[in-house]
Amino acid sequence: MSPDAARAAEKVARQSYGKLVAFLAARSRDVPAAEDALSEALTTALRVWPERGIPGNPEAWLLVAARRNLNHMARRRHTEANGADTIAMAFDEAEQRMNAAGNTPFPDERIKLLFACTHPAIDAAIHTPLMLQTVLGIDARTIALAFVVSPTTMSQRLVRAKTKIRDTGIPFQVPDTSQLSARLATVLSAIYAAYGLGWDGLDGEDDSRLALTEEAIWLGRALLATLPQEPEVFGLLSLMLYCEARRNARRTTEGDYVPLDEQDATRWNAIMIAEADRLLHEAGNFDRFGTFQCQAAVQSVHAQRRRSGRTDWQALETLYRALMLIKPTLGCRVSQAAVIARSEGIEAGLAALEAIDSKDVASYQPYWAVRAHLLAQKGDVAAASEAYMTAIGLSESAAVRRFLSDRQAALTARL
Repeated sequence: MSPDAARAAEKVARQSYGKLVAFLAARSRDVPAAEDALSEALTTALRVWPERGIPGNPEAWLLVAARRNLNHMARRRHTEANGADTIAMAFDEAEQRMNAAGNTPFPDERIKLLFACTHPAIDAAIHTPLMLQTVLGIDARTIALAFVVSPTTMSQRLVRAKTKIRDTGIPFQVPDTSQLSARLATVLSAIYAAYGLGWDGLDGEDDSRLALTEEAIWLGRALLATLPQEPEVFGLLSLMLYCEARRNARRTTEGDYVPLDEQDATRWNAIMIAEADRLLHEAGNFDRFGTFQCQAAVQSVHAQRRRSGRTDWQALETLYRALMLIKPTLGCRVSQAAVIARSEGIEAGLAALEAIDSKDVASYQPYWAVRAHLLAQKGDVAAASEAYMTAIGLSESAAVRRFLSDRQAALTARL
């Protein structure tokens, strides 16, 4: 197999998977069939492209091939004649438009698919995993790890949810005002979860996960264009841009992890920060404050260090108190404790950590990393070293493990 052909197929699969599945599913009303048809098209591409050459528009080639696969599947399943004809007509029309327009992009239906995945007929617990897989192409094993269930269980739940979309005729559309609020919150959470998975993949061990950050930001922009009157959409996009602005400073040139308060702020992307500032300001004009706006406000305080050279820890403590009232997650509590340690002192920060139920943090890596750092600052070498060991064991990132190991080694060298 030609390595160029393999790379081209891999690239288009990574960059266009969700867009292709959404386009196919929005017309066939069958997510599993759309995924199977696209998978078969990718397999065909890997066989055909090395022989015939990479097509000028690989994305369109895959869409046409997948469309034909869907029609064949419909015939094999003896779909009712009218239904099969409707599917065929929809794809014939789409193919004609693409051929006539040359390289003009085909309609992007991912926002509609996101909302289809949050329909009330589908179990709310599977909404976010379903969006992560169907729209962003994240495999069930990775999703299962994030949601602390077995891959088999997650796969079964995802299959049931996709079947329900097909069998109950769930519409592919943005819901009306009466249903928008609750479903939008889930869509926002899924997009941010995807961004987080890409953010965690910065070590470069999985290039496909790195593309998730760009995909999540694109979805944030598309959602804002669709719902320009929703302040939380502004907040989410602002939050992701603040974080993305720091990408180049998160690692040294050797690939070593650099914690936020030690990053060289001059390496942060000033243009991206300015856009995030503007979006957050526009969100405030609606006078409807929410979780993502509050999280973005936290990141805006950190971003100020690029201009002022300092971090306003008391402002951060105030924002975390507000965030705890809106959405008191475990991550929020741990981050709040770290901020309290900076604004009120080490003992106050440790007390905030101690107030968290030990059962909740037993396997939560950020808790142990913060605890180790604070205990080391306090001078409790033995307890800090033990906390470092736990944090290292729980970390999936090789760069973070090296960073924590170096901190632990420097600490124990004092003995």
